Parts: sequence; structure tokens; C-alpha cells
Amino acid sequence: MRLSPAALVTAAALLAGCTSGGGSTAAPSTRPTADPAVAYMDKVCAATSEFAGTAKSPPALDTTDPVKLKADMAAYMGQLADGFGKSAADLRSVGPAPVAGGDEQVAKMATTFDEVAKVFTDAKAKVEAADAADPSGGLQAASDAIGKLAEFTVPLKDLETSPELLAAAEKAPKCQSIREPTSPTATS
Repeated sequence: MRLSPAALVTAAALLAGCTSGGGSTAAPSTRPTADPAVAYMDKVCAATSEFAGTAKSPPALDTTDPVKLKADMAAYMGQLADGFGKSAADLRSVGPAPVAGGDEQVAKMATTFDEVAKVFTDAKAKVEAADAADPSGGLQAASDAIGKLAEFTVPLKDLETSPELLAAAEKAPKCQSIREPTSPTATS
């Protein structure tokens, strides 16, 4: 299945929405917390900020210039790969969890981030190798990579088995900042 550049713009919009956790829209508290679980989750969410920031900043896709569209999408795939990879590394350095099972859950998150980084690294290589004269400009690989994010729609999903950490994430200011949705821009 081939996607048109316009369909790819729609896929990028879906990617940008992937960082919307659908959680509370209440403003995060700015006062320090004495709860070790909240402080820990603040570190976990800070570790995912590279991913969240990249996913919230999709390029303005110019569908009228296939060469530019291909280059922009390859660059974006690279940014996503780097963001996911950095987040995985940062997750591995947050320190010990204050609740049972937390270390395992965060390690699982880091592994998931590594897997997604590889998907985007591979997509970038395919986009770069594609012929821009092709109507899709090789952008199917980017669309497929973005589509894989349906399995990874909420950065903190791996914590669902730890109600204590999920509750702490609801109170951690940095966790709230990665839940704010955004929209990509496109020109045609």
C-alpha cells in the first residue's frame, strides 16, 4: 500500500497525538513533593522528555516539493530515532524505584523505547535510499514507522501494572508536561 504525501501528513498528525496521555488536564503542582514515588516518576518522565519533545515538534511538511518532503521526513525519522534512543538511555539512569516492581517496569519502558528507536532508524535509512521522483518519495517507510506507534501510544503504558507509580505519575509535574498534545503543520 502506498500513501500519498497528504496521507503522510495525516500520519504525522497521529504521531503528534501519541504523546497525549489522555490523562488529567489539571495544571501540575510546582511545589516540591516529599513522596518518593512522585519524585521518582518525575525523573522517569524527565527521561522521556526527549521523545516527547521530538514527537510534539513534527516538521512543516511541504507536499508540493517531493525532494524537500523526502529530506524533511528523513530528518524527522532521525530525530525520532535519536529522541527514543536518548530517552531509553536516560530511563536506565533514573536510579532505583521506591516501590516494588518499579525497576522492572522502567527497564521494560527503556527496552520499548530502544525498539521504537530502531524502527525509526530503519525508516530513515529507507526514506533516504528512496527515489524522490517516486510519487510517494519512499515515504511509505516513514508512514509504516509512524503506524507502529499505535502500539506505543502512551509513554507510561508499561507502568499500568503498578498502580502506585501510575498514581505518582498523575502528581509528577514532568509527567503532566509530556501529556500536552500538539498538531503538525503542512503546506500544499
